[in-house]
Amino acid sequence: MTRWTKKEAPVEQPDSAPELSAYQQAMRTRLLAAPVTPAPEPWRRIAYAPVGGLLGIGFASHPDTGQDLVMVVSHDGHGLFDAVTGEKIARDRDPDPEDATPDAVADLSCPGLGPVAGSRVRIAGLFGGGLHTTTADGWTLEVVIPAWPHERVLLSGDGGLPHSGPHGERWWHIFHSDYSELRAAGFSPSGRTIAVATSSDVSLWTRATDRSPADGAEA
Repeated sequence: MTRWTKKEAPVEQPDSAPELSAYQQAMRTRLLAAPVTPAPEPWRRIAYAPVGGLLGIGFASHPDTGQDLVMVVSHDGHGLFDAVTGEKIARDRDPDPEDATPDAVADLSCPGLGPVAGSRVRIAGLFGGGLHTTTADGWTLEVVIPAWPHERVLLSGDGGLPHSGPHGERWWHIFHSDYSELRAAGFSPSGRTIAVATSSDVSLWTRATDRSPADGAEA
């Protein structure tokens, strides 16, 4: 029989949190000073929908038109939005219990509804997963927290932090989650839609063309 007699050394606790470097402090100050602004052309905000108890969101494509669709999963069921018009086009208030939330399966998916019934949609949010953070033509979406726990969503055309140009020219603070917990933020696979979801609502932006960030900055 092995006898353990040596006691583990106590874990040393730091006297205080490490201080930010001058560079980090300047970056934090810069992010805190940036107000919420509309997304630049060609982006336009098309929807803000209250969704109580929102758990996550996912993207799908309309089988006939190829348009982006956004699926929302909440404690009150499932919903599907047209990402071009912002209209809710399908609703399931009583999904099967085994498919009500995405954590029941390995790929964090839920069954589609409306025009995408019969398929499954991967959901990003409270249970994990993620959405695209870049587009093929150079847009980037980032979540930053310069004042925890309030998260901010930044849209940029300069490749992301540290953002060499001034706010409002090559990067934009488009959403501030200072009232609810952020669940997910990202682009659709097509790059034509931005979705930001919190525990209480979902916001959508769309663009009708494939203009690049440089084109948008010059508009």
